[in-house]
Amino acid sequence: MCSLKRTWSPRGHTPKIRTSLQHNQRVNTIGALLVTPGGRKIRLSAKSYECNLTGDQVIDFLRHLLRRVRGPIVLVWDKASIHQRKKVQAFLTQHPRIHVYNFPTSAPELNPVEWVWTQMEEYLASRAPRGIQQLRTLIRAALQRTRRSQVRLWSCIYASDLPWQRKIMRH
Repeated sequence: MCSLKRTWSPRGHTPKIRTSLQHNQRVNTIGALLVTPGGRKIRLSAKSYECNLTGDQVIDFLRHLLRRVRGPIVLVWDKASIHQRKKVQAFLTQHPRIHVYNFPTSAPELNPVEWVWTQMEEYLASRAPRGIQQLRTLIRAALQRTRRSQVRLWSCIYASDLPWQRKIMRH
């Protein structure tokens, strides 16, 4: 892995950083901030996939949440097309423990999980993985960094522009 914090190039020429990752090698991550009903504790649940995300991965992640969370789940997410897939909607219909509320279209500033991705991007910004295994390792480290810190997790809630956040989320 090489550092990307400093580099040199002739004036007017954008520097090019080479890695051994192929264009089609990628890791996509789905995540959720899990807040206890009283707002006393928060944790991050996330899964990564080495493919373009489809409804199948969304359903896999929802199953993951159903295993990890007892009782009802209030799921607040955006209206991304992947969330609106017929198979995802059918899955939600079959699992009444999950109560879905949608953010308005094109409002990522309302979604606290977007701030998790911002923290991950910050951690990954100065890295150039040499391969997919190294990329997976970096993503796990970035997720763990956020997971371990209640301050980082709550900052994702507080950074969102949700009007109810400070009244409900006391810690």
